[in-house]
Amino acid sequence: MNLTVLGCSGSIAKGCKTTAFLLDGDVLIDAGTGVGDLELDALARIDHILISHSHLDHVLSIGLLADAVMRVREEHQRGAIQVHALPETIAALRAHIFNGVIWPDFTRLPSADDPILKLVPFAVGDVLEVNGKRIEVLTAAHTVPAVGFAVLPRDEAAGAWVFTGDTGPNPALWERLRTMKVAHLVIETAFSDEERQLARISRHLCPAALGHELAQLAGSVDVHITHIKPGESEAVMAEIGRLGSPHRIAALAAGQGMRLG
Repeated sequence: MNLTVLGCSGSIAKGCKTTAFLLDGDVLIDAGTGVGDLELDALARIDHILISHSHLDHVLSIGLLADAVMRVREEHQRGAIQVHALPETIAALRAHIFNGVIWPDFTRLPSADDPILKLVPFAVGDVLEVNGKRIEVLTAAHTVPAVGFAVLPRDEAAGAWVFTGDTGPNPALWERLRTMKVAHLVIETAFSDEERQLARISRHLCPAALGHELAQLAGSVDVHITHIKPGESEAVMAEIGRLGSPHRIAALAAGQGMRLG
């Protein structure tokens, strides 16, 4: 499996795209602004979108993607794009995005019987089977109902690619990961230690909190830091570098590719 980082920033600025990962060209994990860099034919090949939570930086490209590819997918009889999310996230999308005020309801367009988007609920602990890939829904601890994801390897000897989603300290996640071989951990650090109070209130991580979380992960794992705010990467990564973690830690970058087992 091949994964491409389309966006991994905590907000927007030149060169900064919000969270989106493309798996094997047909599965999108979160739908932030990075999706907009794909060519139209690549957009039209996306069959499934997995959403971690309802915040705008993770969902804003769903409706724009639907609008862009509706006619192309209809011509090629590709059917609906399935959007997988928690029931609470689906309710938020219906109420606040696909409401005819913010954006047309693409769960009923071009027709109610044959829409371009189909909203599909999941629960924490579910293992989704999507286009030959197995993806487990993981717990997250955020200000709205939220999840992370583990892309499970085809080769049992290889480790999983784990994305925490937006989360503060989350003991339940580490309890699950202790039973799983992890090859890559994509984990957020949205704020510097100077803003640790804001991180706590908004249920994000700062470097000090990250250190506590990573101490619960055994071994030495490739750790990729995501969701840093524009202009703050150097400061945040310097603080992370002083943690003395046994893990191999680096900032994630848009355009980065990973080969998964």
